[in-house]
Amino acid sequence: MSQLLEGVKVVELAIYAFVPSAGAALADWGADVVKIEHPETGDPVRGLVSYGVKPGDGGVTPLWEVFNRGKKSVGIDIHSAAGLELLMSLIDEADVFLTNFMQPARARLGIDADQVLARNPRIIYGRGTGHGPIGPDANKGGFDGISYWSRPGVATAAIPPGYDFPIMLPGPAFGDVQSGMNLAGGVAAALYRREKTGQGAIVDVSLLSSGLWAMGATIAGAYAIKSDNIVQLDRRRPENPLANMYRSGDGKFFVLGMLESDKYWTGLCAALGLGDLEDDARFNSFVGRRDNAEDLVKVLDETFGSLTMEQLADQLDSQAGQWARVGFPGDAVTDEQALVNDFIRMIEYEDGATLPITTVPTRIDGEDITMSRAPTHGEHTDEVLTAAGHSMDELLALKIEGVIN
Repeated sequence: MSQLLEGVKVVELAIYAFVPSAGAALADWGADVVKIEHPETGDPVRGLVSYGVKPGDGGVTPLWEVFNRGKKSVGIDIHSAAGLELLMSLIDEADVFLTNFMQPARARLGIDADQVLARNPRIIYGRGTGHGPIGPDANKGGFDGISYWSRPGVATAAIPPGYDFPIMLPGPAFGDVQSGMNLAGGVAAALYRREKTGQGAIVDVSLLSSGLWAMGATIAGAYAIKSDNIVQLDRRRPENPLANMYRSGDGKFFVLGMLESDKYWTGLCAALGLGDLEDDARFNSFVGRRDNAEDLVKVLDETFGSLTMEQLADQLDSQAGQWARVGFPGDAVTDEQALVNDFIRMIEYEDGATLPITTVPTRIDGEDITMSRAPTHGEHTDEVLTAAGHSMDELLALKIEGVIN
């Protein structure tokens, strides 16, 4: 069975994480993704240090690998006329062009949407921006901590009660990869339309639009209650104590997610040996548990605090209500459910290093995906350009001129 996007050719001219993560998703689906990098400097993410993760950790460059696995790297200086023509020769045969260069730079370099579509009218032109293609901030740069996390209100909505500062991003590229998946989906939709009409397209996704999409229910809720935010949850006084965070006696965190608490209350009491609470007038209805939440949380904290996580797991698994352990990011590599579903795959490198890479979250008909390491800088320059019809003599002359590597 062929992969979903087998035969689709993608040219990516993008740096950092947002748009490259879209390219990674398309590569996971089987597209042939060629990443264009400057022949000397390359993508800055190759040398980026973020959240304590730096190039060379674990024998690889983790951030580079996550966003660029499965691609080919071609080093071209598109600032030169010869380099731009090399790029256009690849665009001539491409189905998709991806970029996150800002509009003034795109126009100056000759790769803006109208310029690329004039060269290849059937191409899907995917552009990722900080704040959208028009408006007062269209040409303002953005990163996910600014445009996805802070401006749409994620940082303030995440403030715990009693904390006096907005929350920082939980990890590198958190909003970038969400936005990149949105862009990959938009590209796939545009490809579908092109197959029916032959029409190329411009696909726009921004960090701001993605952050607003993620916060859609919160934004609508805040407006409905005439406030700048929805009610912040406090685990000591939750609206529903059966949808709350708790801790076991051995210091492990877990969450109950029983939104239909009346449905699961009897079974939870039985599983925990709290039969005396089942008919307690304070707790035997949703309204009672809500109005007496602080008292019930104290009871549950005491009960859970007397048991180890393994003991609690046995008891909570014996009832029908939803619950889960609260993991750390490092726990994902041993999560049996994630591994058996191929949500995480270990990539092996020639020197014996390994790295867990999360696979594209959307699968069609359970198709397998083919993943490989990210390319070294300019690794595929000769291969890709000769396949595009350029002779080795031509490439050698361009290398001497510094146009390619």
